[in-house]
Amino acid sequence: MVNEPTRATVLLSIVVPVHGVEAYLYQCLESIRADVPAGDRGTVELVAVDDASPDRCGDMLRSYGVGRPEVRTVHLSSNVGLGPARNAGLEVATGEYVWFVDSDDWLPPGTIPAVLDRLRAHRPDVLLVDHVRVHEGGRRELDASSPLLRGVPDVVRLADRPQLLRVQHTAWNKVVRRAFMDELELRFHPGWYEDIPFSHPLLIGAEKISVLDRVCYLYRQGRQGAITSTRSGRHFDAFDQYDRLLDWVGRRYPDERLRAELFGLMVSHMLVVVGNDDRLHPHLRREFFHRVAAQYRRHLPAGGYPRPGGVVGLKHRLVGRDSYLAYAVLRHAHRLAGRLRRSAAAPAGTAPPAVNRAAAGGADRAEVTDALAGHGTP
Repeated sequence: MVNEPTRATVLLSIVVPVHGVEAYLYQCLESIRADVPAGDRGTVELVAVDDASPDRCGDMLRSYGVGRPEVRTVHLSSNVGLGPARNAGLEVATGEYVWFVDSDDWLPPGTIPAVLDRLRAHRPDVLLVDHVRVHEGGRRELDASSPLLRGVPDVVRLADRPQLLRVQHTAWNKVVRRAFMDELELRFHPGWYEDIPFSHPLLIGAEKISVLDRVCYLYRQGRQGAITSTRSGRHFDAFDQYDRLLDWVGRRYPDERLRAELFGLMVSHMLVVVGNDDRLHPHLRREFFHRVAAQYRRHLPAGGYPRPGGVVGLKHRLVGRDSYLAYAVLRHAHRLAGRLRRSAAAPAGTAPPAVNRAAAGGADRAEVTDALAGHGTP
């Protein structure tokens, strides 16, 4: 069920999939609607998709859309998940550009005017925007990839700025020209990690990438029910999503250097997932690691790839050897070293960890060394 569409020519459609976010929904919608300049009321539409939300979100959307022709609501009869819900919003969106905003996040004031100005000035295929992570209590944290957005000229291609491929691979930090998305035959797939086969292809295929070097998105952290803070076997969906990405790239942009770069990003991302206690229950960690190793063997480029340095690079090597035991030992040692550093920096009077635990770290490092020499047990 869809309410009546807006009639004016729309430059920007903002698609907001909604499910189980009753406490955050109004803040998200108002941060968008209230930020549209009076002279642009007919050029921006908000498309909110009720993905059969189990709480009051559906009723909230019905009320919110009354008397606001620029707000369109779609109500799905059954829950389809984030990716297909975005597709449902895209089907009714009329804008030249589309921006997917998650309903538990919100936009800072001044974002919509800045985005509209940049779209009009550059007419890009993709507009990249910066974001900050907002933690419980209000603490804000710049994303590790944000510096990659600094100093980018007006319009570039990925070949001009290959580091842009390492910017966080989400849908919500990209405003996309609708016709360009259709040319690439891109839509969201079901399952978790749906951004993987969607986000990278946008940058790979774009002839014109523009970067808006300002914080345009506030990314909520720690919300109960969020994928990144939910322990579930559904994190295994990432394997299928990466298969889809690499298959798409192989068919449309068969470049070995590009494939090598994506391969390295994939392995690093999978290592983040397998090492995150908030995502994987310990009893799933070994199985997930072995799936990463299988993915590694299946997709390893013939000419190799640029392996990162340091501890991350060491973990890449362990994945290549399918050596879970050595990985688990390294993970434990690395975490123990972190606790020791925090203990050393603690105020006077704080009891340090037991000496035998510190000694265990040395034994862990020796075991990792043995594993890398070929003596470890997968």
